[in-house]
Amino acid sequence: MMKNDAPISAEKTSIQVIERMVSLLDALSRYHDPVSLKELASVTGLHPSTAHRILNDLCITRFVDRADTGTYRLGMRLLELGNIVKSRLDVREAALEFMRNLHRITNQTINLSVRQGDEIVYIDRAFSERSGMQVVRAIGGRAPLHLTSTGKLFLSIDEPKALRAYITRTGLAGHNKNSITDVAKLERELASVRNNGYARDNEELELGVRCMAAGIHDDSGKMIAGLSISAPADRLQEAWLGDLLSTAEQISAALGYMPKLAK
Repeated sequence: MMKNDAPISAEKTSIQVIERMVSLLDALSRYHDPVSLKELASVTGLHPSTAHRILNDLCITRFVDRADTGTYRLGMRLLELGNIVKSRLDVREAALEFMRNLHRITNQTINLSVRQGDEIVYIDRAFSERSGMQVVRAIGGRAPLHLTSTGKLFLSIDEPKALRAYITRTGLAGHNKNSITDVAKLERELASVRNNGYARDNEELELGVRCMAAGIHDDSGKMIAGLSISAPADRLQEAWLGDLLSTAEQISAALGYMPKLAK
């Protein structure tokens, strides 16, 4: 019995050590300045000798740095690993399952788009061939910024000079009678987008099709993509707006975005 129990005991001890390491790292993350051993032991509930031993090991592996005053702060190894994780994060990979969930709620096509110059490019979508009437955008398809919900999101964060340059380059060419081709009207539309935190396309790109979009942000707070619902004009439901915003927030969180820390 004793021999059989030994591996279980060792495994339990290893898990406890890991939990204590994580609790110390979490505690350090809450402080801007270096923290004393006494303070760390207090906030984690660890005995000072236990905290000191684990902190020494974390210093050796560069997860924690020891300051000259005998205090501790998070180490550069965490930054190095964080950059590796960030470099491997792909907005399409992060978004796909969330997009599928949103499609299950709405039964309409969910688009993921990015900005390239004066256009948006559809880079992924979630839809079902078994569903009823849907508006399906081709992956790789492009559309002018001012005629699309996601495009308006990107225009709404442009500096005034950049927006004027866009207007000059494109002439705000329209596709149909609903397209916004007037500068003053576009500026009012973009002000509304900034105020509301989402954007709409009311049959401006294609007659009979309406869209709503919300922005996706990375860990630096930069908007890197737009998530949109496309539907026949008479089927787009206002009730989906909350689900859209929540889904965009979840994708942003998966990419490391923290609204309270974003500048």
